[in-house]
Amino acid sequence: MKRLVLLSALFVFILSQAATAQQALPNVEVRTLDGQLVNLQEAYGGQNGKVTVLSFWATWCSPCKKELDAIADLYPEWQEAYDVEVVAITIDTRRALAQVPSIVETKGWEYTILSGNENEMRNAFNFSSIPQTFVVDKKGSIAYIHNGYVPGDEVELEEVIAKLSE
Repeated sequence: MKRLVLLSALFVFILSQAATAQQALPNVEVRTLDGQLVNLQEAYGGQNGKVTVLSFWATWCSPCKKELDAIADLYPEWQEAYDVEVVAITIDTRRALAQVPSIVETKGWEYTILSGNENEMRNAFNFSSIPQTFVVDKKGSIAYIHNGYVPGDEVELEEVIAKLSE
C-alpha cells in the first residue's frame, strides 16, 4: 500500500513538473511587412535579452485588434518599466495582408509587425484560434500562453511581464 501511495505521489509530481515546464520558442520563419525573412527563434529566442510578447492576430479578428489596442495604451509604460518588446504577428492571407500597413498606421501600433503563414504558425505554436498570446522570457522560453481576449486581460499580461522582468 505504501508503495502505491509513493508511486501515485511521484506520478503527480512528474505531471505537475511537466505542466509547468517551459518550451523553447519554435524555430520558424516569418516576414516583415516589406518581405524580409525573420527567424523567430533567432530574433526573440533569448538573444535580445528581453521579455517578448508575441501576439498572433488577423485583420478580420475583432478581439485581436481590441487586444492590440489595449496593449498599445500600456506599451510605452511597459517599455520603460520592463524593457519589454511586443511583436504582433498577422496570419492573414496574402490578399488581406495588403490591409495590414494601413490598419497599423490608423491604430498607431508601435509594435514590430510581422507576417506568418497561418497553418505553419498554428502548427508550430500549437494553437487553433486567435488572438493567441505568448510571452517569451529573457532566455527564449515560452513562459505564458493566453487564448482569446476580454477587457482586462492586459492587466494579467502585465503581471506576467513584471514577474519575468525581475
